[in-house]
Amino acid sequence: MIPFSPPRIDQAVVDEVSKALLSGWITTGPRTKKFEQEITDYTGAQKTLCVSSWTNGMEVVLRWWGIGPGDEVIIPAYTYCASANIIVHTGATPVMVDLNKEDFNASVEAIKAAITPNTKAIMGVDISGFPVDFDEIYDVVNSDAAKAQFKPSNDLQKQLGRILVLSDAAHSFGAEYKGKRIGSCADITAFSFHAVKNLTTAEGGAVCFNMPAGFDHEDIYKQFNALILHGQSKDALAKTQKGNWRYDVEEPGFKCNMTDLQAAIGLVELSRYEENLARRKEIFAAYTSAFEKEEWAIIPPYKTVDKTSSYHLYLLRIAGVTEAQRDAIIQEIFEQDVSVNVHFQPLPLLTAYKKRGYKMEDYPEAWNKYANEISLPVYFDLNDEQVQTVIAAVKHAVQKVIG
Repeated sequence: MIPFSPPRIDQAVVDEVSKALLSGWITTGPRTKKFEQEITDYTGAQKTLCVSSWTNGMEVVLRWWGIGPGDEVIIPAYTYCASANIIVHTGATPVMVDLNKEDFNASVEAIKAAITPNTKAIMGVDISGFPVDFDEIYDVVNSDAAKAQFKPSNDLQKQLGRILVLSDAAHSFGAEYKGKRIGSCADITAFSFHAVKNLTTAEGGAVCFNMPAGFDHEDIYKQFNALILHGQSKDALAKTQKGNWRYDVEEPGFKCNMTDLQAAIGLVELSRYEENLARRKEIFAAYTSAFEKEEWAIIPPYKTVDKTSSYHLYLLRIAGVTEAQRDAIIQEIFEQDVSVNVHFQPLPLLTAYKKRGYKMEDYPEAWNKYANEISLPVYFDLNDEQVQTVIAAVKHAVQKVIG
């Protein structure tokens, strides 16, 4: 069976994790701090904080920004549930918008139309690793109309003076927008290092800060270090200094720090990340070459003049099929011992959001893309022979189901 997305765990990873285990530091320590700095250097962000997951990291961001009951955060209807769940956790309302026709990202026109005086943030989602339209989103939040509606509810929001631009970059580590790496394109970006991601730490994530001039990034980093450790003013590493045991708890915080065991994996993965991207690019090219000649194939966008994907997911679409036919094609591919997936079920299809009043018919483009999408395997260790097996399985399945 060809798996969908196994992590790259080899002797280099085993050796580095073993060193961490034997170092005496298995919670947050020197490897985590080194990983943060290397992510900052790689992305071009102002500052980076490593966390236990994308979800926890971005939720802490929302709470730090003061988002809560009565507030709204704009997100695409087509994303993983985590994007919306964290907004619900704060008591705020996810405001869902439909997608562009040409890709899987949120429509900027729909974002613009969704802004109200309650809008405190816009969270773009780089589905499959293909960046959102950052410049256009900034044009919207900096417009006179959007600023006139913006109602800050705390000093941080007053200082910014506009809607906060967030990047859900769970898929897009290594992607580029107009020559800048993702992590330095939004006010605040969060990455996921879950086991299926391009760069994994088993579980984990990172928050990259790139706030405008006037914001003190060293102070922000200090605040977040406390927030992710119950509000404690010193972490375990800081308390190792002689006589430095005493600490304070400044606010009731959270517990979502990254460990050095996780960072050990991440440091290996980051050191060879360009090699990883190069292999993923080759797999994308092979799929495109094989399917672009087929009338039924809709090839996903992954490189334009302004954008380069992280090559995380290959979102092949089958033109003209129903959801049921797509499902039948998937089943037939599995019967040939090839694993595929669907990314994602739009949020309004999920019970948690149906019962909150969201209706799939309000997001026709999200439905159109979901109903005929099949995600193909893409990972470093997928060899050329296996790629050809995937291609043959897809072609056979489509032929069998729709002729």
